[in-house]
Amino acid sequence: MALLQRTQVGTGCPAARRGRSRVPAVTVRAYLEEKAPTKAGAVSSHKNQLEALKSMSVVVADTGELDLVKKFTPMDCTTNPSLVYKALAMPENRHFLERALAADKKVHAHGPEGVARPYAGVADQLSVDLGCELLKIVPGRVSTEVDATLSYSTPSSVDKALHLVDLYARKGVDPSRLYIKLASTWEGIQACQRLERQGINCNMTLLFSFAQAAACADAGATLISPFVGRIMDWYKAKEGRDFAPHEDPGVLSVKRIYNYYKAHGYKTIVMAASFRNAGEIRELAGCDKITISPQLLEELEKAPGGLERKLTPERALADSIKLSGITEALFTKLHGADQMAVDKLKQGIDGFAADQKKLEELLASIATTSVRNNH
Repeated sequence: MALLQRTQVGTGCPAARRGRSRVPAVTVRAYLEEKAPTKAGAVSSHKNQLEALKSMSVVVADTGELDLVKKFTPMDCTTNPSLVYKALAMPENRHFLERALAADKKVHAHGPEGVARPYAGVADQLSVDLGCELLKIVPGRVSTEVDATLSYSTPSSVDKALHLVDLYARKGVDPSRLYIKLASTWEGIQACQRLERQGINCNMTLLFSFAQAAACADAGATLISPFVGRIMDWYKAKEGRDFAPHEDPGVLSVKRIYNYYKAHGYKTIVMAASFRNAGEIRELAGCDKITISPQLLEELEKAPGGLERKLTPERALADSIKLSGITEALFTKLHGADQMAVDKLKQGIDGFAADQKKLEELLASIATTSVRNNH
């Protein structure tokens, strides 16, 4: 494990500053997990392709379902509102919902967003509760997402992030085991910069354009999650054809970002995400991290033989000069020139916000039923 950053911080949570018991300073680390070196083009020898991939890249489970995480033993877990809703809507997880509602009732009548969204605070607690369960299984980190409805507000995103870190700290979780997940809007990237300066490591999600990737690295993001499959979806609909893995627009986007980061010495971790098929994953073998759905994890586990390593820092060549000191105007110009990225970023934020709303509606329904049963 190569240690890249080490600093002492407290939670900095507004709630803590209002007089609640403060959490002691903790050590926060930003790091890259080092794998046994494999030369580009070399084919690894393992019993299956999932095992081979784990020898080149850190494998992350793209699910919040506890049983599936136990099955595939990933290093980290990543969640988003869609995955949290899916996991917590399952009958066996209903106790998480009921426990969070009971705890919230004892503390306050409404969440941080006020009367308009009385269950937003409960939804935060649920995400943290689920994250704590996942951390009992994985040896690495869990990503917890900031409410997507705050994606265009830097101050609100920072406050929510600090609130989530505070909730984890109250359960004894060191921030070094967390990624705070933010949408890669300009405002989200500025929130990331503020949080990273406080030692809170960020995972920048919903990343589709090279401009977003360059700005995230410039801001000092610990990790980015470029979305492979959603990029391919857009081009497939536009061009009306399928793409082989080696020509997949999403795969090519991640390769460009990876090479740019390595060639210019950025320490930001590249975690490829949102895959539509295993072929996309194979083309990105060697990427720092790869987050994979249970269905594709199982497909790789059943595939015998090794994998060819496609990405290595030693062979990285950038096709762009280093962009530093990126301004909002330049970001808007570069990102806005990529219609795919503009469309998919908005669609992604809208989708996560819709799932956040569904989760809060589920909580409201359970709370209403509970009140009726008690009368």
